[in-house]
Amino acid sequence: MATAGERSPEDGAQPLALVARVGNALRLAAVDGLAAGQGLSSGMTLADARARCPTLTTRPADPVADADALDRLLEKMRHFTPMVALDAPDGLVLDISGCTHLFGGQRALARQARAMAGHASRHGFGPNAMAARAMARHGGRSNDVQALPVAALELDDGALAALRRAGLRSIGDLARRPMGMIAARFGEQAVTRLRQILGEAPSPITPRRPVVAIRAEARFPEPIARTEDVMDVIEDLLGQAVRQMEARKLGGRRFVIRLLRSDGARQGLAIETGQPVRDPSAILRLLHERIDTMADPLDPGFGFDAVLLAVPRVEPMVERQQVMEGEEAQAREDGIVALIDRLGIRLGPDNVRRLQPCDRHLPEGAQQLVPATQAQSRPWPATVDRAPRPLLLFDPPQPVSVIAGVPDGPPQRFRWRDRLHEVRLAEGPERIAAEWWRRRDGHQPGGAGRTRDYYRIEDGDGRRYWMFRYGLFGEEADIGWYLHGLFA
Repeated sequence: MATAGERSPEDGAQPLALVARVGNALRLAAVDGLAAGQGLSSGMTLADARARCPTLTTRPADPVADADALDRLLEKMRHFTPMVALDAPDGLVLDISGCTHLFGGQRALARQARAMAGHASRHGFGPNAMAARAMARHGGRSNDVQALPVAALELDDGALAALRRAGLRSIGDLARRPMGMIAARFGEQAVTRLRQILGEAPSPITPRRPVVAIRAEARFPEPIARTEDVMDVIEDLLGQAVRQMEARKLGGRRFVIRLLRSDGARQGLAIETGQPVRDPSAILRLLHERIDTMADPLDPGFGFDAVLLAVPRVEPMVERQQVMEGEEAQAREDGIVALIDRLGIRLGPDNVRRLQPCDRHLPEGAQQLVPATQAQSRPWPATVDRAPRPLLLFDPPQPVSVIAGVPDGPPQRFRWRDRLHEVRLAEGPERIAAEWWRRRDGHQPGGAGRTRDYYRIEDGDGRRYWMFRYGLFGEEADIGWYLHGLFA
């Protein structure tokens, strides 16, 4: 969690811990070296940790970010061996058989790996994966597997307690007992783990294979210059890429074309799609759109020597079964996706946007505009039990002057944009509380934020508005009115 050598008390650094909620308690998920030096450890409640170390600095734990960082670290370790596997949740296993002499031996390889990782780490060597894992997590300076504590078997708490009650403290103590007796008293898993750590049973790893990029290329003995010929070659390359994606059940979201001219110049084309696709004709249509929008169309010069196609962005693509019902709706959805792709090619992918629902409480935060090609396809939340929302929403809400019959009643007339509106009908209020959980002092009295009371009103001309009173009468002195939206 910290770069090696980056934090020290001399630099004024404070002990740091990552905190996660476990049940109803906040517990330490990880601690740095300074916190460990204060006697803190993972699993300790935050209250106990603060009692021991009042200067403790905490950050929320992020297991997803940790997993991503571990994945990136795994890719770096391919520099030493292609046999790299995850040892979840926070370790890697490297099979360095036959590789150590290339890096000056085991110790030198470990030093280089630690330097490349850039983090404090602990490593261990063993004749098999189970032994290496035990040496890294439970071993000391000795490489003797027999001296490891029985905790290195990583059995459940009941089995470990039974081993300790029987006076068995180390792997060597257990290895000297008959296997039949161990299985009868402590379970079959204890025998399996013991044989694995001693090398008497296999403990294979599942190395993560590098993902082979989806690409295709065509090279020509004689340069080609006609655009129609180039497009025919691209269509053939798309067919090859589609077959690769079909085998992996993937669809492409980004397609990149490289055209190599005979004079050494290179030209490129790139398109993105809103949904994973692997239909060569649809991709070709988008490529034609892209070429039509180019200020400098394809210039073959003396001809192209090669055409390269790559699909750098792919996503899983689920096969859809043809159904008799709903074909019209599905065709309409496919048409919208195709339109978004064509507009994105013409106007730029960031200039075509669509609304996406957000898990927010306040109306202005309940949706956001995102690039249409990046929008997630998910249903809009059901609003059966909720009052209707206006089609046009002002962000931020516009202040208005209001006259109400009673202090906490609906408005009777209001002035907006220098025009006085007489209220004919009013409905409400719909109370929406502030998002206190997003405020630093939201759980403190008075720190939650102000409440809104929304009214749907109609003026004498039949226009309908969505207004709210910002604050509660009797509890707050500054009460304001705001116009938040217009109904159609």
